[in-house]
Amino acid sequence: MAGEPQADCLFCKIVAGTIPATLVRETETTLAFRDINPQAPTHVLVIPKVHYPDAVTLAAAEPAVIADILREAGQIAADEKIDDHGYRVVFNTGAGAGQTVFHAHLHVLGGRGLQWPPG
Repeated sequence: MAGEPQADCLFCKIVAGTIPATLVRETETTLAFRDINPQAPTHVLVIPKVHYPDAVTLAAAEPAVIADILREAGQIAADEKIDDHGYRVVFNTGAGAGQTVFHAHLHVLGGRGLQWPPG
């Protein structure tokens, strides 16, 4: 059921504390941790503590939580000192876009030049 923890979800297990992660920030509604396969010097994932498969379903069901995720992205950029030089925030939606964990999550990338178009 949407919003409920999923037993087979990697990110739900990180939220529950049963799988370790290098935590960066935590709020009542979000958790941020370093990506295990970083694509930039700063690569942090920001996830909702509730389970939704992607950003679109999360936004439709709980728009305040997606706003919390974006607010946290800005705070992480400031904490990591990449806000002055520029950074990228990315929601991949669906396997064709590179989403591999089907729990909504935002990538915060920075610390190097980021080309356009991506990937």
